[in-house]
Amino acid sequence: MPHKEPTPQRTFALISLGCPKNLVDSERMAGLLEREGYRLVAEPEGADLALVNTCGFIDYARQESRQAIEEMLQLKQRGRLRWVIVAGCLAERDKEALAEQFPGLDQIIGVFARDDIVEAVRRLEDGTKGGRHLPSRTEGGIARIEPVSIFRPPAVPPLSDAGRRRITLPHVAYLKIAEGCNRSCAFCSIPRLRGPYASKSIEQIIAEAEELAADGAKELILVAQDTTFYGLDLGDRAMLAELLRRLDGIEALGWIRLMYLYPMHITDELLETIAGGRRILPYLDIPLQHINDEVLQRMRRRIGRDDTEKLLDRLRERIGSLVLRTTLMTGFPGETEEQFEELVEFVERRRFERLGVFDFRDEPGTFSAELDGSLPEDVRIARRDRLMRVQQAITFEWNASWVGKRLPAMIDRRVPGQEGAYIARGHADAPEVDGLIYVTGEGLQPGNIVDCEVVAADGYDLIAVV
Repeated sequence: MPHKEPTPQRTFALISLGCPKNLVDSERMAGLLEREGYRLVAEPEGADLALVNTCGFIDYARQESRQAIEEMLQLKQRGRLRWVIVAGCLAERDKEALAEQFPGLDQIIGVFARDDIVEAVRRLEDGTKGGRHLPSRTEGGIARIEPVSIFRPPAVPPLSDAGRRRITLPHVAYLKIAEGCNRSCAFCSIPRLRGPYASKSIEQIIAEAEELAADGAKELILVAQDTTFYGLDLGDRAMLAELLRRLDGIEALGWIRLMYLYPMHITDELLETIAGGRRILPYLDIPLQHINDEVLQRMRRRIGRDDTEKLLDRLRERIGSLVLRTTLMTGFPGETEEQFEELVEFVERRRFERLGVFDFRDEPGTFSAELDGSLPEDVRIARRDRLMRVQQAITFEWNASWVGKRLPAMIDRRVPGQEGAYIARGHADAPEVDGLIYVTGEGLQPGNIVDCEVVAADGYDLIAVV
């Protein structure tokens, strides 16, 4: 028989932008593509397919997404890439504009059509193999494939995230417990992009967590647009505490970290569960945005200064060794100098261990875009920078207080070229957003949780020995 050459395996590159919730969607699509026979490659040049999962939340994230699309299309024009598919929040938000701006796109997939990625690829394969041809149009005498859009309504219950091809560190996994949001914050477009809040069932989440643990995950990071709202759409009570107790019983896990807790629905039951958990870290990410009552009201935050202060007191009293991360916004329309100074005083007094600051940006289609009292960009940025300088001093002082003390750290990776040197994180350090711990020791492996002694502080980072 004549020798038959094997069919080359098809390849795809993944460009995942935006938040961890979007990352979970990227990993799910990557898993589906791998089961279809595609192999993930590190670089898009030379691949069959580039999948760009976009962010559409704020202006510079949209710019970053469009730049990534442009770069992939340039590779395609040079014959170094076969197809370009765009998915995610920007696709959901601006599908018509993307099709017009980037006529070389092959497919555009909305947020809730994520699981249609295989169908999208099959359409492309059929169209280029001479089978069912894709619609085309002519521009300037050049025939172009018309991008075929796939969009679906929000899924209730939410889509499963099982079967992911993870692109995080092997021992770290994000676990999405819900989709969408029921809040109406004045500056946020997420409800329009991601639909109303929809919780996964506890059983579905446990099954996904066990799958991730079996795949090597040691740290689970729980994410949703509003994690404390979890379960309220399924009944008359919040269910995050119940979910955490179930997750805390998965023996293969080491750490469970909580992100994106709205400062409402934080119950005594939840605090007791966090404080008493074996694997639940005393690390809470609670975006507050501001502290002045008038600004919070204009932001439509549904919580004022008094309730916020009482909540922070409860958290500090009930959870030992607590690390609080928050996010604040400067320059919201109508923010006065006096109101900003109130925010500065709040940060100086409350001494958050971790804090990020954004300057306000107009978001088309949101309530805040219609508000009066818009502030000049230089004022918004100056206030942001001042608040970050205040927080920098607080963080550096808190880090310095750890010198001579012991703490557990999770090894993330080796320091290239340095024998016995590793990059790690402590309970105060979420991946990508917080500081690092540089650890020296012998025979350590990524995913190990080791006891360390801190010997020095270096700005936002710590230096320790096992």
